[in-house]
Amino acid sequence: MKLIRKMRNPKTRFDEKEFVKKGRDYLFNYAEKNVGPLDPSRRAFLKGILIGIGAAAVLSAIPVISYLNQPQISLSKFPWIIIVDSDGQPIKASQVPVNNPEILLFQYPMEGDITFLLNLGDENDNPIEIPPTTVTIPENGETYTFPGGVGPHKSIVAYSAICQHLGCTPPEIHFYPPKYMKVGLPTPNYIPSVALQAAQQANAPAIIHCDCHGSTYDPYHGASVLTGPTVRPLPYVQLYWDSNTDFLYAVGMNLKAPPILGHSSDLQGYAYLSSYDESTGCPKMLLSSNQTPSNCYTKLEDDGNTFE
Repeated sequence: MKLIRKMRNPKTRFDEKEFVKKGRDYLFNYAEKNVGPLDPSRRAFLKGILIGIGAAAVLSAIPVISYLNQPQISLSKFPWIIIVDSDGQPIKASQVPVNNPEILLFQYPMEGDITFLLNLGDENDNPIEIPPTTVTIPENGETYTFPGGVGPHKSIVAYSAICQHLGCTPPEIHFYPPKYMKVGLPTPNYIPSVALQAAQQANAPAIIHCDCHGSTYDPYHGASVLTGPTVRPLPYVQLYWDSNTDFLYAVGMNLKAPPILGHSSDLQGYAYLSSYDESTGCPKMLLSSNQTPSNCYTKLEDDGNTFE
């Protein structure tokens, strides 16, 4: 993720023409110049991207590099977006499983801004009301308010699924339900003892943990930081629950919280949601129980269960 940010930065922009000429050598040199020496695993990862491709295939990678280098676009305000299933039908809050080990993700406010949808519960899988809380940013000591959970039990929350340390994404970062809160699970379901102890001290029955480098977040208290190396909490997406239909909407983010990693602001990104209506900006809307949205929606995707 740091490499991608460097590619996008005008001061360190990736040279597509040089990449076409030199291929792998240019990529390696560029990476080492901008993010530091490559250890064997990182070099193998970059090599794997280019293994077996010739000059023609290198040319085919240019659209990808061009995408990474495109300028950011901005939203004037956060859109009002309903969460739907793969068939386009609105998700019902009462049907979101409690302590679900499967990785449920939706995108908000822009394409690529992946977000966890969690229905939090206790060790017996009973939903727990998540109250508003003050979240501290260890990086600078500033605070902001997390508004708490929504839904029939006020137990449903949504947090960025991009680790605030170096940008690892699922399945490397994922939710550990209470029944998996134990030391000694095999990678990628590994909780170090320091993370488990921090969760117990914070009275957090479950955690969001990044298996890349060990950052741990408390989903019961605004995704605050339990263990580093991260110094920033996960940004939250504010949800709205319509009790009349049981539908869930993503409606905003807190601009006092740290932005999604890689963004200067949560109102900026590289592509609008495919359903975003630029003509209206997706203002507040409440659908009736028999309506299917034609725009201003985001699909909930199941990225699987890392414990199986």
